Amino acid sequence: MRLKFFFICSLFLLSLCFIAPLYAQTKQEGAQEISDFSLAGYGEKGKKSWDIAGKSANILNDIVKLDDITGNLYGEDDVKLTADKGDFDKSQAKVHLQDNVVITTASGAKLTTDSLDWDRKKQEVKTSDPVNIQRDNITTTGVGALGEPSLKKVTLNKQVKVDIDAEQNPKAGAPQEKVVITCDGPLTIDYEKNIAVFNNNVKVVRQDSVIYSDTMDVYFIANSGNKGKINTAGNAALGSKIDKIISRGNVKVVRGENVSYSDEAVYTAADKKIVLSGRPRLEIYSSEDLDASFGN
Repeated sequence: MRLKFFFICSLFLLSLCFIAPLYAQTKQEGAQEISDFSLAGYGEKGKKSWDIAGKSANILNDIVKLDDITGNLYGEDDVKLTADKGDFDKSQAKVHLQDNVVITTASGAKLTTDSLDWDRKKQEVKTSDPVNIQRDNITTTGVGALGEPSLKKVTLNKQVKVDIDAEQNPKAGAPQEKVVITCDGPLTIDYEKNIAVFNNNVKVVRQDSVIYSDTMDVYFIANSGNKGKINTAGNAALGSKIDKIISRGNVKVVRGENVSYSDEAVYTAADKKIVLSGRPRLEIYSSEDLDASFGN
């Protein structure tokens, strides 16, 4: 009897010795953990076009889970993306970034948000979270965004606000003012063409006037000084000073106690005049500080 019991126990212990390594092997085949991960892509003539790196990588099939992520895009305007964590889909060439997401460009733009999806094949980034974009003295905020990783072209979906502060080092004698523009969205910014297009319930607040409209095109003076030209060098050329503002649809201009209405209004920063066109109508409560002229 004792011999039989000893024989059964021996078989049980021996089976455990085979099962434990088999379980460990199965676990290793399902997921592989490594301390560091990096991957790069190369374009024409073997030049590096992008790379991504992270720590504490957990590789499961085509998905690589990463911490402390850093990604780079190399080209005319280098782009750097960082985040606390995220997933890299090797088969789809897509990266999901999560927590403390930051995009910085060599031309000086910086985007921050809580999460971001980066599609490397489409060269596209998007998020549904609140977004903050900083460039020189212009701060743009909104909820939800879609654009190029270089931030040359960006669309903010809703709850848009743009703060344009006075330049830190203005030219001697040049008047300076703060401008705040809000709209329901979307807002589309083209940094190469120096234009921002605001949509739905647009409001621009200047020191001496407020303009309301359905849509609004804001043109900026290019930093290069080539006003109205596209910067073909690759770096975004959006200046920090407004050239002109074109408001369309249910336009209302308030200057002190005076209110004007029209289908369209064009504000030029050089002479600080507003030209109204399309059934213009004035409600004048005071003759002071009235500086508007009528178009056809």
